Amino acid sequence: MNFEQLLEQKIKETENCICRYLPKEEGFAKKLAQAMNYAMLAGGKRLRPLILMESFRMFGGTGRMPEPFMAALEMIHTHSLVHDDLPALDNDDYRRGRKATHVVYGEAMGILSGDALLNYAYEAALHGFDLTAQPWETSRVVLALQILAAKTGLYGMLGGQSVDVDCEGKAADGDILQGIYLRKTSALLEAAFMIGAVLAGASAKQIRAMEQAGRKTGLAFQIQDDILDVTGSTKELGKPIHSDERNQKSTFVALYGLEEATGQVERLSREAMEILQGMAKEKDFLPKLAEWLITRKE
Repeated sequence: MNFEQLLEQKIKETENCICRYLPKEEGFAKKLAQAMNYAMLAGGKRLRPLILMESFRMFGGTGRMPEPFMAALEMIHTHSLVHDDLPALDNDDYRRGRKATHVVYGEAMGILSGDALLNYAYEAALHGFDLTAQPWETSRVVLALQILAAKTGLYGMLGGQSVDVDCEGKAADGDILQGIYLRKTSALLEAAFMIGAVLAGASAKQIRAMEQAGRKTGLAFQIQDDILDVTGSTKELGKPIHSDERNQKSTFVALYGLEEATGQVERLSREAMEILQGMAKEKDFLPKLAEWLITRKE
């Protein structure tokens, strides 16, 4: 089985895991649940939860303990996409090849469904306690929850998004732009790399190394996204191209040019691979997945 076939198989497994944690479309807030699930089931490669599971496996983890956190990560990521597409932010009508949530359900329900996904993510993650059998497993779930909260809140993803919005129409310099990328994009990938390691019982040193691998992977991923916004197509990406230019956003490509941006991706990719390969065994899937994520063309 080649990489693409194995990746497809693992994505399907991840998809099935996520679906088990989605809200039921019934009861008093049925329409809200429908909007949440519309966003969650729009497709995507489920890379963050997949990275979490592969990190868990790389450190010898077995069992289902990562599953609630896999679902939670994808809910948080999807929440950010739902809100990014809103008229007040990027004002995009399409996401993952179909109409954005706010276009189908209205702007108010788009806002509420994003809020609900963020909250429901923590409800899902708390089910990690249901899968513990030993005291040390409970402490691992507690640490994983702390990482999840820290990487997605004021000092992580949401903080990065706030500065990103504040800088629209302004000439952000390289330091500010990198700060945005490290929080808006890298932080959630850092969480994926770290939580898998934590739940498998990795050492503090190994967890810090995984944080660095996630940081470099996330930064490279976002710069590659800037490149694809210029060189890709709506059909390939499933979302409008030149969105950054339209919204007057600074990007690595705009600041440094396409050649320098490509060089940055290559450097960060190499550094991330060195970290991962230093800890991985020969058959571990995570280094291959991270490299593919960074160098993707769509």
